[in-house]
Amino acid sequence: MLLKGLNHVAVITHDATRLNDFYREVFEAEVLRDGSEFPGGKGPRLSIIKIGDWAELNVFELEGNTEADRQTPMFGRGRLDHLALQAASLQDFEEIRARLMARGAADDFVTDFGPMLSLFFRDPDGLESEVCVENPDAVPGTSNPPGTRAARYS
Repeated sequence: MLLKGLNHVAVITHDATRLNDFYREVFEAEVLRDGSEFPGGKGPRLSIIKIGDWAELNVFELEGNTEADRQTPMFGRGRLDHLALQAASLQDFEEIRARLMARGAADDFVTDFGPMLSLFFRDPDGLESEVCVENPDAVPGTSNPPGTRAARYS
């Protein structure tokens, strides 16, 4: 394979500080850059949030842009429907889950897709995203449809 993985996903927000804090506090992500996109304080605010070894969120705070206000159901969101973040371990997945639930950003439902466990959440701007982790209870060759509750989180 010629690729290592995802480099970045660009998102639009009305409040970069709030979004930066959310990813820092829930996922222990690192804000690498935060300020004007162009020299001399010109242009939109750009925050770069490191969410993995080769993955970043490029967060743009654009004055007057209303895209962050639009909320539509899954598969009605255009080309970028949602983000899926990979937890480093089951223990980290459970910590992230607890933090998201404490903030009201996720409910307690964990999907068992077979080889993967999945938890959906909404960030402070309403962008639906997902946290995934390898399923330690997976049965080889078994794949489950959306809506299958993970037994370990019943």
